[in-house]
Amino acid sequence: MKLRKQVTVCGGAIFCVAVFSLYLMLDRVQHDPARRQSGGNFPRSQISVLQNRIEQLEQLLEENHQIISHIKDSVMELTDTGAVSPSGHLPFRSANGSWVLPFDGRPTFLAVKPQDCQFAVGNRDQPDVQMLDVYSLLKFDNPDGGVWKQGFDITYEPNEWDNEPLQVFVVPHSHNDPGWVKTFDKYFTDQTQHILNNMVVKLAEDPRRKFIWSEISFFSKWWETADVHKQEAMRKLILGGQLEIVTGGWVMTDEANAHYFAMIDQLIEGHQWLESNLGITPCSGWAVDPFGHSATMPYLLKRANLTSMLIQRIHYSIKKHFASTRNLEFMWRQAWDMGSNTDIFCHMMPFYSYDVPHTCGPDPKICCQFDFKRLPGGRINCPWKVPPKTIVEANVAERAQLLLDQYRKKSKLYRSKVLLVPLGDDFRYDKALEWDQQYINYQKLFDYMNSHPEMHVQAQFGTLTDYFNAVYKTNGVAQGSRPAGYPVLSGDFFAYADREDHYWTGYFTSRPFYKSMDRVIESHLRGAEILYSLAVANARHAGMAGRYPVSDYSLLVDARRSVGLFQHHDAITGTAKENVVIDYGTKLLRSLIGLKRVIINAAHFLVMKNKEFYRFYQTEPFLETVNANFTYKKQTDLYLVMFNPVERERLCAVTVLVNTVRVRVLTEDGQTLPVQLSAQWSSASQMSAEVFEATFMVRLPPLALAVFHLYDSPDSPMTLRSDTLLRLSGRGVAARAVDPIGCWLCRLRTEISLYSLSLLMILFTIDEEKFKICSITLRNILKSHCFAFLLLFQPYHQKEPPVVRVVEGPLFSEVVAHYQHFQQTIRIYNVPGVDGLSIDITTMVDIRDQTNKELAMRLVTDIQSGEVFYTDLNGFQMQPRQHYLKLPLQANFYPMPSQAYIQDGNYRLTLHTAQALGVSSLESGQLEVIMDRRLMQDDNRGLGQGLKDNKKTANRFRLLLERRSMTDSATTSFPSVLSHMTNAMLNHEVLALPILPKRRGIPPLQTFAPLKSILPCDLHLVNLRSIQSQDPLSPSPYTALILHRLALDCNFEAQNLGFNCTTTQGQLSVSALFKNLDLQLLQPMSLTLMHSGTPLANNTTITLDPMEISAFKLKLR
Repeated sequence: MKLRKQVTVCGGAIFCVAVFSLYLMLDRVQHDPARRQSGGNFPRSQISVLQNRIEQLEQLLEENHQIISHIKDSVMELTDTGAVSPSGHLPFRSANGSWVLPFDGRPTFLAVKPQDCQFAVGNRDQPDVQMLDVYSLLKFDNPDGGVWKQGFDITYEPNEWDNEPLQVFVVPHSHNDPGWVKTFDKYFTDQTQHILNNMVVKLAEDPRRKFIWSEISFFSKWWETADVHKQEAMRKLILGGQLEIVTGGWVMTDEANAHYFAMIDQLIEGHQWLESNLGITPCSGWAVDPFGHSATMPYLLKRANLTSMLIQRIHYSIKKHFASTRNLEFMWRQAWDMGSNTDIFCHMMPFYSYDVPHTCGPDPKICCQFDFKRLPGGRINCPWKVPPKTIVEANVAERAQLLLDQYRKKSKLYRSKVLLVPLGDDFRYDKALEWDQQYINYQKLFDYMNSHPEMHVQAQFGTLTDYFNAVYKTNGVAQGSRPAGYPVLSGDFFAYADREDHYWTGYFTSRPFYKSMDRVIESHLRGAEILYSLAVANARHAGMAGRYPVSDYSLLVDARRSVGLFQHHDAITGTAKENVVIDYGTKLLRSLIGLKRVIINAAHFLVMKNKEFYRFYQTEPFLETVNANFTYKKQTDLYLVMFNPVERERLCAVTVLVNTVRVRVLTEDGQTLPVQLSAQWSSASQMSAEVFEATFMVRLPPLALAVFHLYDSPDSPMTLRSDTLLRLSGRGVAARAVDPIGCWLCRLRTEISLYSLSLLMILFTIDEEKFKICSITLRNILKSHCFAFLLLFQPYHQKEPPVVRVVEGPLFSEVVAHYQHFQQTIRIYNVPGVDGLSIDITTMVDIRDQTNKELAMRLVTDIQSGEVFYTDLNGFQMQPRQHYLKLPLQANFYPMPSQAYIQDGNYRLTLHTAQALGVSSLESGQLEVIMDRRLMQDDNRGLGQGLKDNKKTANRFRLLLERRSMTDSATTSFPSVLSHMTNAMLNHEVLALPILPKRRGIPPLQTFAPLKSILPCDLHLVNLRSIQSQDPLSPSPYTALILHRLALDCNFEAQNLGFNCTTTQGQLSVSALFKNLDLQLLQPMSLTLMHSGTPLANNTTITLDPMEISAFKLKLR
């Protein structure tokens, strides 16, 4: 009651101050002598000023009202149980049986400015082509198109080029997968190094020869092994325009499963290598092999200052439709863009593949005759049984005319009289003979065509940018600008099918163990980058740069490159051979070990209270990172450093293993924390007698390293044991298929119970309304098509009731259900803030004894979502999806790298995921997630094996239910503030770093909290990345600050996030951001740091627009 009175008095005081301020302003206006003398004529400009001030005061009052409301809610949560903590500090049970935590005395508020909510609901110009409309329009039938099987017959008039000759750019290329059938290193040894060695010699033989190269992972490895003469020859070819580096990323990234953090990082790594070693900047993007294309990639390329891009693997029906409307070239615009700021020129290849038979024109039988590697006597031939012919004087006229006919037909699908003809395939040009076969024969054809004006063609070898520049020049526009009449497109290109109903959607889930491992290492990489940059800057500030181990930078570089390599479109996708997957995993694991070393070395320096005591010992680390084998020993005191890698204050529960039931946990200032002690289970029904789980709630500042003290104490009143109920199979209450088996876990807002032998039911209560969610299913696979074996659903049948374990305590409660092929844990955290507002779900999947099976989790709700659901693209943006009955089942699955949701006018249910998986909504109110797949047969796409190397895999999720009050537009949708925070907390867990016992004792430590001011809660710190020097294994004095301004959907009930959340309309003072560091340089940069803007004054307030990612070069000291 006393707290309620305090809130009422405080709120009333704030209200009175605001009203009194308004009164004084009005009083000044009325009593101003100057205004009296004007005879009451009040100037309009001053009226306008007064109105603006009144509006500002009204806004302030509204924000004050929100603050008071949140304080009231915090107090109400504490007091509405009707109980009072007997000690004032201990968690306690209320009258209704729920645990209540003591109020920590820190009320929080959410104050999002109304202007920061407008972006989500703002009006946007409709693009000429919206991919959602295209999907609705097309029949997705597959009639025989003649020689172009998936297309149509192409005709032309011979005189169409009389006034403007056809310009043809033949672009030789070699697609080098950094791992697929062979490992990265094996490919390099067997093929790639020979391609690049031959390139140096063969391009130099004729200045008319051109080539393009994409993968910097391979190129850098070749550069390291090449002598100085080869390096200079290669540099000369690049600077002379004969060789173009396209995209320039470390790999040609997958665009379905990859997170935008890793997509950016591998692009930066490639571009920084190019800048450091060659001094060049890529202009054009080249993506011929990713299995579908995301709308995120064109945005990243645009912000890296690329002007054009090319894509290939698009559904054959979409290609046919775009070809028939001559929309194969377009300006690709982000669906959320309110103008044209994100437009990038995009070329879509029209035919089946990027190999030679499918690039010169619509007839592969004819085009194959111009792949001169297939000349008789070689190792490969033409499947159409008509081989190529060596070009000689006797046949050059006939051969040139036959080829020109294909060129002309292909050009009819585009709007300009400039034609792109790629010439290459996987790992081509690895023999000197092929270089001669292709270049010599094509040059004879070009010479003949160009010397006969009546053919009205100008043909030559070219690079990708040569082609794009010719298109711009022909249309009379600047590089990267929109040519007149070319359409604007918004949307993405999932799902991909290359023929019939062969949809490539299974790879959204394939090998989930490695997809999960990738995200864990990405989080460690980001955390290590941030701590390393802060440690180096603080060491410089303290005059101790020489004593900090900057050599750790080589470990960062190794991790960047390993993570970058895994973003390859045959790595994170799970589509490589088993031995290649093991090689990827080994590289990632080695990098994870290195990242942990970087983290503990940086943390060691940063938490030292007196830096003069800092000593670095290579063989005697100060800290270690917690792993599955870490256990606190009761005979020793333990100091534990907790690292919060997110840029928000964090209130969360942390669990460590201990071997005593009398553990006490102290904060740095000596405050004793409540501890929940739970059993450690070695099997479904066997608990350990020696090891226990100790869970305690911590409040961590943003990006902070906080110090805690654990010790064994005979007096541990704050250590509370959780209650455990174990229900063994076949015992206890008999399971029935209809009625729920009691309520196992009943909390204030959530109930969990077993609905049948294979279904768990979750019951939410929001404002006294009940909301039900369930279930799990298993699928059989009866028909195998491509990467998508998704053709028959069968519910999961459990012969015996599952072993169920229920744990209930003051900080968390959980239900663990053990089934034959999976174990599902549903945990509810009883903590204020983000973690307490969603349900934690972990599903441990093990289908290693199955044959052609997929395990799926189906969530069934009462939400009236219809046929529409939403999935994220690369963790960057949300994309509306629609379930189409006209498409086969496998076509309705989409990638879910970080979240998916369904919604109606009242609710939104979001499933956040810690690993990329495939998702769909096959019925209204449902979400279906594919958890794992085991396939015994090959898919006939070149791999030569099934998918049989399954691992026991923990898939982690957060389930968030929110009440909403508005319907989204058809093409844009955004998460709420709470949803953004939930996803960040799930994907960036707190790291526990125990301090190893020292013979000399533990020196004085203190919490390291690097931020001087809090970041607005719509700004996400993507990375704080130390920029390399000329020596790629050592850092420069500069740091890259990469920020992403999140777009917010504000039409949700405000929740207590556990920290103060404010927005500033995208404004941030970088000079006021970091404690104890001086900002000596603030320079805007392109996304990959290759293009620099004018340096800003150090005290400049930067501004980011919603959804934008911005990079800045800093010098911190």
